[in-house]
Amino acid sequence: MDDVLIRAEHISKKFCRDLKQSLWYGLQDISSEVVGRKYDRDLRPNEFWSVNDVSFEVKRGECLGLIGPNGAGKSTLLKMLNGLLKPDKGRIEMRGRVGALIELSAGFNQILTGRENIYSRGTILGFSKAEIDEKINSIIDFSELKEFIDTPVINYSSGMRVRLGFAIAAQMEPDVLLLDEVLAVGDIGFRAKCFNTIYEKMQKAAVILVSHNMPQISRVCSDIVVMELGQCVFQGKDVSKGIDRFYSHFTGENSLVMGGDKAVIHQIELESNGKKNVEEIEYLDDLSVNLEMTIAPEIKRPSVDITFINQELQAVAMCNSMFNGVTIQNTGEKMSITVDVGKVNFNPGIYSLSISIYAENDMASNVSFGEILCKHHNCNTFRVKGNFFGWAPVQIVGDWETPS
Repeated sequence: MDDVLIRAEHISKKFCRDLKQSLWYGLQDISSEVVGRKYDRDLRPNEFWSVNDVSFEVKRGECLGLIGPNGAGKSTLLKMLNGLLKPDKGRIEMRGRVGALIELSAGFNQILTGRENIYSRGTILGFSKAEIDEKINSIIDFSELKEFIDTPVINYSSGMRVRLGFAIAAQMEPDVLLLDEVLAVGDIGFRAKCFNTIYEKMQKAAVILVSHNMPQISRVCSDIVVMELGQCVFQGKDVSKGIDRFYSHFTGENSLVMGGDKAVIHQIELESNGKKNVEEIEYLDDLSVNLEMTIAPEIKRPSVDITFINQELQAVAMCNSMFNGVTIQNTGEKMSITVDVGKVNFNPGIYSLSISIYAENDMASNVSFGEILCKHHNCNTFRVKGNFFGWAPVQIVGDWETPS
């Protein structure tokens, strides 16, 4: 038996940049369809392809990650899959019940209460009143909105709407589940519950997840499609390679140096396997950070912090001399410090360093505790090569070598 629940074959969708022309083109297209004539499907003046010749299949038990920069056509593609938009070219085949959460308020009647919207949404999904009666308590419990379930949805916050929408879509046990950037709004506890639900639904359903959060994509997706300017530029089961293609669009933050005249970092050097000034390492390679700096002599006990930042602008690892129990004795002369990070178990991708020098606890120097004397942010970018193995929490790392 063919277990493909979603099949998209060479689908395309175009839009017009000018409103008046768009209305005129719409009338032309409707007239052509009414009289049974095949109208011109090519681009007309001011038109562009939002989605252009995209094909894929999603089987039961699979989760397809749909990623790309803003304007790539991801949401347009999802709306065509959900029947909200009609493709100009191609064919879409969906099997079974479809549960979609494409926009926070899509499908909700703002005047009706949360309870009434559950029945309305459930009916659209093809469930009878008896089936909804059977599931409504589990939907309310999952959404954690018991106190507000009889409040009009217009008074809900965006997070509350996400809770209700996801609870309906998931608890109704659809065969196809479409999610568009909805988990970015919920709090961390609810997101964890959503991911657990997605894992469960994947056993019986086909899931498409649109997100700009690459940890979410790498965590749940079995397949990936990367879109650029409406076209598919990468497709397959190598999720890490697709994410790397997505990241290639972004250059990240600019380097930033802050501080006064109390501390100066002269050199920052990355060393791996005996090679200095490395810009690329393999997963589980050893890595050391070598620093040369000068700190004003009145700062007797400074503290140095090194933080590793990923492309999501998140801190994935840090080492701090004070937290590691390392005392740095400062004489005012130029000093060298080496921090042995150990084997780097970061996911493949591009990382940068954020290095700060603090005043630790010198009351006589008229420097307040924790004052930042110098900071180099987003410096020494390097790439980790390998395969994605899951996203780890921030870890404390570092074996320090300091001058005596």
